Amino acid sequence: MATESIRARLQEAFPDGTVSVEDRTGGGDHFQVTVVSRAFDGLSLIEQHKLVNAALAVPLADGTIHELRIRTKGTA
Repeated sequence: MATESIRARLQEAFPDGTVSVEDRTGGGDHFQVTVVSRAFDGLSLIEQHKLVNAALAVPLADGTIHELRIRTKGTA
C-alpha cells in the first residue's frame, strides 16, 4: 500500500514524469524511487532531490518512509 501512495504523490508532483517506486526490503518503509521529469532540466542533483523530498514530506515526517534512495533525471 505504501508503494502506491508514494507513487501517487510523486505522479502528482511530477505529472509529466516517469515514476517507479521499489520497496527495497519488503517491510514497507525502505524505498528506492526513480523519477524522470522535465522539472529537473537545468537543476543540480541536490536541487532535484530536494524537489522529490518536498513531494514526499508528509510520509517522511510521519515515519511511513524510514529510508529513501532517490534517482532523478531530467529529459534534456
